[in-house]
Amino acid sequence: MSAFALVLVFSAAVTHAVWNILAHGISRAGIPFLWCGAVAGAVIWGVAIPFTGGMGESDWTGFLIGVGVSGVLHVAYMLVLQHGYRVGNLSTVYATARGSGPFLAVIAAIVLLGERPSGWALAGVLAIIVGVVALGLVDRAPRGERERGLDPSIVFGLLTGVAIATYTIWDTHAVREWDLAPVPYMVGTCVMEILVYSVMLRRRWRETAAFARFQWRRVLVFGFLSPLSYILILVAVSIAPVALVAPLREVSVVLVSLFGVFVLKESRPAARLAAAGVVVAGIVLLAG
Repeated sequence: MSAFALVLVFSAAVTHAVWNILAHGISRAGIPFLWCGAVAGAVIWGVAIPFTGGMGESDWTGFLIGVGVSGVLHVAYMLVLQHGYRVGNLSTVYATARGSGPFLAVIAAIVLLGERPSGWALAGVLAIIVGVVALGLVDRAPRGERERGLDPSIVFGLLTGVAIATYTIWDTHAVREWDLAPVPYMVGTCVMEILVYSVMLRRRWRETAAFARFQWRRVLVFGFLSPLSYILILVAVSIAPVALVAPLREVSVVLVSLFGVFVLKESRPAARLAAAGVVVAGIVLLAG
C-alpha cells in the first residue's frame, strides 16, 4: 500500500474515533441526533464541493443510484450502531463491529471485486481483525456475572459489522464503477439520509429543534468529522485495494478503547494494550 493511502486511512481512523466517542455521548437522542448530523454534514460538505473539484467526470445516473442505495445502507448502519451504544458497552459494541465488518468486507472484496492481496497483506489483515475482536471482548463480564442469553453488545456489534461490510463494498463499487467524486458522493448520501430520517421523525420536530439548539456545537463537529472520515476512505479505495483499506482503518478501535480506559475508566488496561499491540503488528505487515 502506498504511503499516501496509509496517511489517508490513518487520518480517517482518527476522525472516525473522535466522532464515535462524540456519538456515544449523545446517542440517546436517537433519530433527532442522526437527522441533525446528516443536515450538518450535507451543508458543511455541500459548501466544500466547488473547492474539492466539483462533480468531476461523474456519471449522473450512477451517482443517483449510488447515493440512493448508500443513503439507505448508512441509515441502517447508524440505527443499529446507536441502538447498540444505548444497550451495550462502548468498547465492546465498537470493537465487535469494527472487527466483523472488515472481515466480511475482505471476503466480499476477494469474491465480488476480484481483489488478490498478497500473503503478507492477508496476514496483516488477520492480525488486525484478531486484535480488534480481542479489544471488544476484554471487558466482558465473567460468565457467572452476565445475564443468560446473548450479550446485546456482541449482537448489535455483529449486526453493525454486517452493515459496515455492505456499505463499504457498495460504495467502493459505486465510486470505482461510475468514477464518482468522493465529496459530492458523501453529500448526496447525507441528503438521502435526511429524507429517510425525516420520515422516521414523524411528529418529533419540536424535540429535534430543541436538541439542535442545545447540542448545536456537537452536531457541527459531528457533521464535519463523520463525513470527513468516510471521504478519506473513499479516496483511499480509489487508489488501494478495499481488502487492505477496510481492516487498516480499524486502528480507530485502539483509540476508542484507550478513551474507554482512561476517560470512561473501563477495565483491564493491560489486556487492551496487548490487543492493541496485535493491531499494530498487523498494521506493520500491511505497511510493508
